[in-house]
Amino acid sequence: MMSHVRRTWSLGRNRSGVSCRTGSASIATCSGDAALVLLSRSNDVFQNLALEDWIEANVDLQRRGVLLLWRNRPAVVIGRHQNPWAECHLPAMRGGGVPLARRRSGGGTVFHDLGNLNLTFFSSKTSYDRRRNLKVVTEALRQLRPALDVRATDRFDILLNGHFKISGSAARLSRKSSYHHCTLLHSADHSALANVLRPSCPGIQSNATPSVPSPVANLLDHAPTLQWEELLDALVRQYNAEFSSSSSSITVDPADEAAFPGVAAAAAELRSWDWTFGRTPKFRVETVLQLADEWTAARCSARLQVEVKGGVVESCRLDVPADWLPLRLSGELSGVLVGGRFCRHRAAAAVTELTRSESGEARSRLKELGDAVLTAMG
Repeated sequence: MMSHVRRTWSLGRNRSGVSCRTGSASIATCSGDAALVLLSRSNDVFQNLALEDWIEANVDLQRRGVLLLWRNRPAVVIGRHQNPWAECHLPAMRGGGVPLARRRSGGGTVFHDLGNLNLTFFSSKTSYDRRRNLKVVTEALRQLRPALDVRATDRFDILLNGHFKISGSAARLSRKSSYHHCTLLHSADHSALANVLRPSCPGIQSNATPSVPSPVANLLDHAPTLQWEELLDALVRQYNAEFSSSSSSITVDPADEAAFPGVAAAAAELRSWDWTFGRTPKFRVETVLQLADEWTAARCSARLQVEVKGGVVESCRLDVPADWLPLRLSGELSGVLVGGRFCRHRAAAAVTELTRSESGEARSRLKELGDAVLTAMG
């Protein structure tokens, strides 16, 4: 649950008169108001992304809008059409226990932690209006701190003082419904953000959607007394004012399978390798590997060329000087990688097995080449 929020919300009748039954259809069958404001109890990125999809699929968005407020423990979230190897540093994320999630909307890569608030605006497709949604955020901030210069841009970001990005947007439009989600940086960890939002793999050539780097700032840097509770209250008030509603927030738990049937399976799909990495648009890697033999101090450069489709290596070529490693061995290493995932953990077993079949200098140099290839995989 959000820090500093001391209210107790329930799924019963709230102050606005919205009637919500508990059980399997509690949110889907809410009646009485033009809008619904939900506050997620979960800080799990996969549960919250799955909850977004559940709301879009199960709530009648022709009759009412929904605002979902949610925060996550540290995570990196990429857009539906992005390449994770190009967008984030997978080794740093593994070392820090930071999960990677691919959302179903487009847009760029973002870092989430408990200092970042996510807002998801649900509506019918005909009512979809990103600028109006961002007006809720900017007006709420102006009401709270009139001295803050916050403005939405043509790219649907929100800038502070005309320069620092405090919010980015992405959206998903279906046949009849839509949702638009945006971030709001309150007190995010800048050092962690910079550490994970950098490429894992050099030399990627791809048509995947690239992120556009921007200087960022936290609201707390410019409004140091701004607390979570007053921020949430202001956003709910402004949402109600903008959409002619009187809804108060309802806390929901996306881990509650009785309230949200099927959400656990949706979260599991979002966690899967096939979705997170396997949905990456086809790409090519061309990079130079620097090799060194620790026994003889011999050094050389090798060229790696890999084609990857659906996260699987379609072709691999290693150009290594024959006087450093026999062509037979570099060819065998290329061969064991083809057909496997472009994943250092999966590839490591094949490389280790191949290395065991050699001895002496050949084994040492083959291991060096294999380690360099695995490093290039992120």
